[in-house]
Amino acid sequence: MKTIEIKELVKRYKELLALDHFNLEVREGEILGFLGPNGCGKTTAINCMLGLLTYDKGDIRIFGEAMVPNAYHIKKNIGLVPQELAYFEQLTVYENIDFFCGLYIKDKQRRKNLVEEAISFVGMEDYRKFFPNKLSGGLKRRLNIACGIAHRPKLIFLDEPTVAVDAQSRNFILEGIKRLNKEGSTIVYTTHYLDEADQLCDRIVIMDKGHNVVDGTPEELKSMIATKEIIHLELVEGASDAIIKKMESLPHLQLLDKNKSAYTLQFTQKGSNIVALAQLLNQHGLAYLKLYSEQPSLSDVFLSFTGNPQCLYQPDCGRILPLLAI
Repeated sequence: MKTIEIKELVKRYKELLALDHFNLEVREGEILGFLGPNGCGKTTAINCMLGLLTYDKGDIRIFGEAMVPNAYHIKKNIGLVPQELAYFEQLTVYENIDFFCGLYIKDKQRRKNLVEEAISFVGMEDYRKFFPNKLSGGLKRRLNIACGIAHRPKLIFLDEPTVAVDAQSRNFILEGIKRLNKEGSTIVYTTHYLDEADQLCDRIVIMDKGHNVVDGTPEELKSMIATKEIIHLELVEGASDAIIKKMESLPHLQLLDKNKSAYTLQFTQKGSNIVALAQLLNQHGLAYLKLYSEQPSLSDVFLSFTGNPQCLYQPDCGRILPLLAI
């Protein structure tokens, strides 16, 4: 079953074509990584999916039904965890979660139970009476998540949930997302930390310039690019032009990039590339500090399809409208 189905979506801001016949499918029960460089239309697409923006052309269906601004019976089954911290500074942790849960759940006893479950889920039992300004950055992110998922939505949008948090909080959040998915939630996950998407997502869609450019599992995407092996080399002293030419003549070499005495070599086939390079260095008496091989990462895939390296780890400059606007 398709939780989200978008066909030929077009959205214009005067002269700017933000979404150019954009198509997307999100299957029930999966974690979809929704990636793209800044300004690609990702935030606009999400706001359209949430019914927060009108669009010029196309069709959006959530849970098999047309998504329109007043489709509250659909929206009550959607959770949004925005990149911006969306809670009230004047309310305690408990009061914040209770307020946002109360937007969807009117029965007081059921809401109380769900609030307690959300507090337990994000590990904030000891902080229920704290005000947000007394929390660390990681705990603020956890509170943000609790406010978005307390009503037990079937579909959850998570926008950069780990931005600017420490490693421990980041790991806690990622494990929590896996738990949400195992408990039945379909998740649309946006991030610029591509290692997270590789680790977490069942399937990934990369969009650029208003339309999706590639779609597949992390392994499928890696297999689509020409580079199959990357070798990193750091010499004690830089190589001469003659040696560099010999490196460039190595079989299956696609690209050689030099930065002072450090070299990155990309090959179109796996195999004995590192052995051949080591033999070349030994033949010419070149000592090296580092020499190691790695497989292409999701970052390499991203750059191959978008060509936009500065977007890999920077928080999206776009903004998703606050939960209260739903």
